[in-house]
Amino acid sequence: MIAEPTASRPADLDAVSGPAFRPAGAQDVPEVVALVESAYRGDASRAGWTTEADLLDGQRTDEAAVAELLTHPESVVLLAEQDGRLLACCHVERRGATGYFGMFSVSPAAQGGGLGRQVLARAEEWARDAWGVTTMEMTVIEQRPDLIAWYERRGYIRTGVYEPFPYGDERFGIPRRPDLRFEKLIKSL
Repeated sequence: MIAEPTASRPADLDAVSGPAFRPAGAQDVPEVVALVESAYRGDASRAGWTTEADLLDGQRTDEAAVAELLTHPESVVLLAEQDGRLLACCHVERRGATGYFGMFSVSPAAQGGGLGRQVLARAEEWARDAWGVTTMEMTVIEQRPDLIAWYERRGYIRTGVYEPFPYGDERFGIPRRPDLRFEKLIKSL
């Protein structure tokens, strides 16, 4: 479970050994949107390996969409911070006995050092401990083989179940190719 600071456990303890994790609040929405956009869209995202800039233009999310996630009682946006800087985030949602993992973003400057593994592990821990879910699922753009392989190395399995990309809905980006679709990945927790 994600530990909250206590009198016997200082709030900066996690910062000494790694990032501090906490649920996002309404005040964090603009910074979360900026992080997500920097990790996936535009030339700045090319500094990291998670960019979707060759697949999609436009936005990845917006303030209204992130704020909406914060209103659901079985939904959390987890933040990873160090030295007062937001380095990573993800969205975790309870869907019955299954957890859903999404909006996973690591600052391009912080990618490749193990932070993503830590965030994914915290998200799985949250879903298991807070909600008692036994499976985590996500959807990944099929045309992202390196990213799918990264998840497979962390125990996720490709299901062969696909969902169409929401063409025509610019809230999710403007596709640069006509064959995008999502594949569902799952993992037993």
